[in-house]
Amino acid sequence: MAEVIIVRNEEEAGEIYGRCVADLIKAKPDAVLGLATGSSPLAAYRALAKIVHEEHIDVSQVRGFALDEYLGLPLDHPESYHSTIHRTVVEPLGLDPEKVHVPGDVLNGTPLEDGDKIAAAGPAYDAAIEAAGGIDVQILGIGTDGHIGFNEPGSSLASGTRVKTLAEQTRIDNARFFDNDINQVPTHCITQGIGTVLKARHLVLLAFGAGKAEAIEETVEGGVSAFCPASALQLHPHATIIIDEEAASRLRHKDYYRYAFAHKPAWQGI
Repeated sequence: MAEVIIVRNEEEAGEIYGRCVADLIKAKPDAVLGLATGSSPLAAYRALAKIVHEEHIDVSQVRGFALDEYLGLPLDHPESYHSTIHRTVVEPLGLDPEKVHVPGDVLNGTPLEDGDKIAAAGPAYDAAIEAAGGIDVQILGIGTDGHIGFNEPGSSLASGTRVKTLAEQTRIDNARFFDNDINQVPTHCITQGIGTVLKARHLVLLAFGAGKAEAIEETVEGGVSAFCPASALQLHPHATIIIDEEAASRLRHKDYYRYAFAHKPAWQGI
């Protein structure tokens, strides 16, 4: 099962992720990072940027692939994930923007009705990830309904990158990025599938707050089910779940998770 690390706050979680990825880049300068948007990864990106700058780590060869993108938004829309990834990751870390990719980059606002172009984008994105050698570390957030990326409940656990319809709850949750107006939130997206996510060599899922407690309970201690897409992490050989006390509040075995991490040999890392 996944390793569960319970931390005090987002900053502590960010430091754990930042150290892990910084050490990866030192060992593998052309590392491939899987990138996520949303609020959960922000402290992790800040921590990584701080380490990169303080330790003068060369990131010029680092590659990146984002999890998902809204359909119907132009690339320069401030809430497109193309813009968000460049604002929160590429610029703070000093990555080469030509080496960082988002599933909707080739679409750039293509309407949903252009089925041929949109349908081809998913398989092309998976092929690009494979051509880069696969993702070394994929950072993940989790929705209140257990979705990862935009893989809503019911998504195939073997799915590749494809077009999905966003659940109403996801659009409600994301309205905060669109002036709290759900009508501005797109109804469709292109997202890496669960099968694509599971191909990454290391998965790091971050979750904070009581609102994520039920989803974390289902992910960590529930059965593996398409109705909690994040539960697929139980099938991965190297998955790390970093959560605060509130997100961990419904876990039955949280005392063991604390004990195991406290007694983990330092050389193992995460």
